[in-house]
Amino acid sequence: MTTPVRDLPLLFLGTGSDPASERGVDCPGDLPPASDPALVERARAAKAALGDRVFVLGHHYQRDEVIQFADVTGDSFKLAQQAAARPDAPYIVFCGVHFMAESADILTAPHQRVILPDLAAGCSMADMATFDQVEECWEALEDAGIADDVVPVTYMNSSADIKAFVGRHGGTVCTSSNAKRALDWAYARGEKVLFLPDQHLGRNTAVLEMGLSLDDCVVYNPHRPNGGLTDEQLRDAKMILWQGHCSVHGRFSKKSVDDVRARVPGVNVLVHPECRHEVVLSADLVGSTEYIIKTVEAAAPGSSWAIGTELNLVKRLATEHPDKNIMFLDKAVCFCSTMNRIDLPHLVRSLESLMRDEVVNQIKVDEETAHYSRKALDQMLALP
Repeated sequence: MTTPVRDLPLLFLGTGSDPASERGVDCPGDLPPASDPALVERARAAKAALGDRVFVLGHHYQRDEVIQFADVTGDSFKLAQQAAARPDAPYIVFCGVHFMAESADILTAPHQRVILPDLAAGCSMADMATFDQVEECWEALEDAGIADDVVPVTYMNSSADIKAFVGRHGGTVCTSSNAKRALDWAYARGEKVLFLPDQHLGRNTAVLEMGLSLDDCVVYNPHRPNGGLTDEQLRDAKMILWQGHCSVHGRFSKKSVDDVRARVPGVNVLVHPECRHEVVLSADLVGSTEYIIKTVEAAAPGSSWAIGTELNLVKRLATEHPDKNIMFLDKAVCFCSTMNRIDLPHLVRSLESLMRDEVVNQIKVDEETAHYSRKALDQMLALP
């Protein structure tokens, strides 16, 4: 069998840019070299000393140097559920981003403390919808006379404030795996859906899985009066999409798909539903992070895969499956810059602080916000 060609021409970070990318996808530079062996040993020693007192969660997009110390790896909601399933662990160290740690705090017991190793590990998508902006949007829906017909649905990748807003207004949370089920539930209760904060997941699910048309969807821009929409446009819409996106998935384009097909004969293009609509239409397969992992695991040896998701995961899949030709969909390499804030020095600091019973960077959601967020999350868990 011919050895697959694995090295594709890449735009090195900091030396090229893509003007067609959505705002917020610039890559400031490559990752630093792997942490020194002393930090690795310190992390091992601290984790061993803490034993069952600490439970370390690692999101799929984390660096390998961090993921090696995770007790469980997964997507954001799976990890929050895993934290809740370990009530005997007083310390939950969440190697992910802020909204994930918030969800873990909401779902865990009161005696458990959730730690985010670096408070700067946020999420650009989650930050694109603030509580005040969403409140203003709801007022616009009320002024248009349609608020009573709208059911809010927020993606898991949103702040606790937004989840609580949705809970107060009778809505639900969704993941990329159950978005269609969430929308089926919502449309059984209202004529319209306000989908937060990722417009691409909302559009792709509504059009490709629910049978709605692109004309049924409008995009609410929180930076423009009335979202940049007329009352008539809001009344006519069935899906009101928030103008938000993932900084990594939003950078893929149809040209990315066309280019890789031209370079690699027979390649399978596998993308996340956070990608733009034209990318999803051009791909062979579309699915959540867990779906992407399982698809690659089940793929035939020698098959080629161009994957449109975060680079740390793509690199890990390529390492774990050397019998397959696995590559990043786009030639311009881009990590999730906020996810990569969690590095080994921050993890070591968190673990060694816990050895001294010092809790650094605890994530704590206030009681009222947690109550309504949990209401929205519980509704998701109750979906048919």
